[in-house]
Amino acid sequence: MIKTVGVLGAGQMGNGIAHCFAQYGHQVVLYDIAAAQLEKAVATIRQNLERQAKKGAIPESLIGETLGRIRTTQNMADLAPVDFAVEAVTEHEPLKLEIFRKLDETVKEGAILASNTSSIPITKIAAVTKRPDKVIGMHFMNPVPVMKLVEVIRGHATSEETFRTTAELVAKLEKEMAVSQDYPGFIVNRILMPMINEAVFALYEGIATAEDIDKGMKLGTNQPMGPLTLADFIGLDTCLAIMNVLYEGFKDPKYRPCPLLVKMVNAGYLGRKSGRGFYTY
Repeated sequence: MIKTVGVLGAGQMGNGIAHCFAQYGHQVVLYDIAAAQLEKAVATIRQNLERQAKKGAIPESLIGETLGRIRTTQNMADLAPVDFAVEAVTEHEPLKLEIFRKLDETVKEGAILASNTSSIPITKIAAVTKRPDKVIGMHFMNPVPVMKLVEVIRGHATSEETFRTTAELVAKLEKEMAVSQDYPGFIVNRILMPMINEAVFALYEGIATAEDIDKGMKLGTNQPMGPLTLADFIGLDTCLAIMNVLYEGFKDPKYRPCPLLVKMVNAGYLGRKSGRGFYTY
């Protein structure tokens, strides 16, 4: 029975994951190394809950109850008693591996360790722990409280019990599960990122303006936003990191990141979070 959930990383994904678990009755320990990030996360969760209440999606009383179930900490040792931990730090492989090593030493025996990675192999993450059977991929979509999908990825050693427990959790959060084998990019990013990369190539080669590329895909294929707008929303650094994982993982030139994407990331044009990407914010 999963009662307490640890969430590592209080950024955009981490605060959304903490929000969902707390909203559906779990006690949450939200960990981050930065106090300012934790404060910002709690403020964001409050805003999002208020927005949900205003729309009539949740009762007003649930705002206080949900926030009351979230405890923040800058000390990883506070995650020791959790039944289930979800790592949601930056998509950077050495950092994730280091965190899983520490997490494995910190969290009680028998607890499940999940990663919200969008592309890094779960088998590789699990291998740095002493409990590879208890490690699984649980990739939430952004924004977490709104998006219905959770991609669940079984590593080479993930046990049936770990998978079943994770599947039950997804259902408790009233989300839908798509199960992927453990190959780079899994399902969503294996298909989505090459599309975004191709849109960047279309801009790079002067085929059309950013506005017309987005308009073409939005109105021509009924997507809610164009691929370049979406790249800005995700973060160009994240898009590049995932393309590199695909390229290195498959050694196939079709996954080569567009030189324009590389140049923009090097220039610090990361999209919405930096105020400038394919568009200015």
